[in-house]
Amino acid sequence: MLYFIGLGLGDAKDITVKGLEIVKQCSRVYLEAYTSMLTVGKDALEEYYGRELILADRDMVEQEADEILKGADVSDVAFLVVGDPFGATTHSDLVLRAVNAGIQYRVIHNASIMNAVGCCGLQLYNFGETVSVVFWTDTWRPESFYDKIKKNRDLGMHTLCLLDIKVKEQSMENLMRGRKIYEPPRYMTVSQAAEQLLEIVQNRRERGDDLAISEETICVGLARVGAEDQAIRAGTLRQLASCDLGGPLHSMIVTGHLHPLEVDMLRLSATTPDALQDLQMTDSSTYTS
Repeated sequence: MLYFIGLGLGDAKDITVKGLEIVKQCSRVYLEAYTSMLTVGKDALEEYYGRELILADRDMVEQEADEILKGADVSDVAFLVVGDPFGATTHSDLVLRAVNAGIQYRVIHNASIMNAVGCCGLQLYNFGETVSVVFWTDTWRPESFYDKIKKNRDLGMHTLCLLDIKVKEQSMENLMRGRKIYEPPRYMTVSQAAEQLLEIVQNRRERGDDLAISEETICVGLARVGAEDQAIRAGTLRQLASCDLGGPLHSMIVTGHLHPLEVDMLRLSATTPDALQDLQMTDSSTYTS
């Protein structure tokens, strides 16, 4: 059997009891090491699980999947994923490879940012499509995620923005020369994502487009959700651009229509006492920004 086991969002102890029991019985245990990260490293996981872990980077999972599947038809193999196993589409590909190879699989679920984001006080059923915000470069500055935020805002829905992670990435020069030299890890912050979004807003304003959001749109920044030192800040997009939430991982929410209860919850983590004062009431049960 090939087991896909979610590790949750915090530290080594966030694995489920069922997941830990399976880890202890497997012949090999892989740790997926590029779509997310815990607050502790591989050594801490190995100590708590009592097992040696094999780091599975992007190259292994996407190009050497047969190595992971090897022997899983006659013994138990575990594939550990931070959060929930299906938080990244890569893992669906691994499931399909297993099925095509005649290997049975089982999934042990856990908390992920997709549901834990409710800790900020916004109601999960009011979220629309989730978007990814990537690091811009000098020559590549995509704005497509803004259009998805606009679609959600038009429907009154909140947008969860997953912020870019660069782990084991090669520079263009090293990639072209075939050199296995990797750049230092980088993790996008809420302030960086807000700055990019502010620039898009300005670009669209100069083009004369109808704006989906403005500098005063209420957004929420989250950092290290599930850890003891998690941080949540609610404020305007402009305020979040200068907000320091500390170490990774960060996520950001662009709000849609807000229920009064959601507004009360956001006030608990407001950047300033007056951060939500400019909300507009559209009816007795809906606020917008």
